[in-house]
Amino acid sequence: MATGTPGSTARQLPYQCVHYLRKRFTFADNGKTIDIGTLPDGALLIKPISGVMVNQAFNGATTNTLDIGPSTDPGTDLWATVLALGTIGFIPLDEVVTLLVSGDTKVQAKVVSTTGATTGSGVIVIAYIPNNDQ
Repeated sequence: MATGTPGSTARQLPYQCVHYLRKRFTFADNGKTIDIGTLPDGALLIKPISGVMVNQAFNGATTNTLDIGPSTDPGTDLWATVLALGTIGFIPLDEVVTLLVSGDTKVQAKVVSTTGATTGSGVIVIAYIPNNDQ
């Protein structure tokens, strides 16, 4: 897919519209770092509509959370820290300080659902506007 940047793997359409990355996950992803996708250089995150849509509540014993952030962040939680997955609904990002990404930025998430979890699924959505207003 054309990105406007030679050699880039970021997702970007050639016209002005809101773009997004979307990734499904379940309770079986406990402890895993999930690759969501790559934002193009200069993209603006849209915080209110970025986050996680919990479709089936996670039922781990004590902890059911999700962290989201760039892959350069060792905790993968620069944009969202311990979003609660125990209730159905949309939970927006809660930690984004910088809404403008510099350079192609790989986005990742980490699921924490303690032992005994048997249910839970959701969809991570990262909405952004690429830098294509030249």
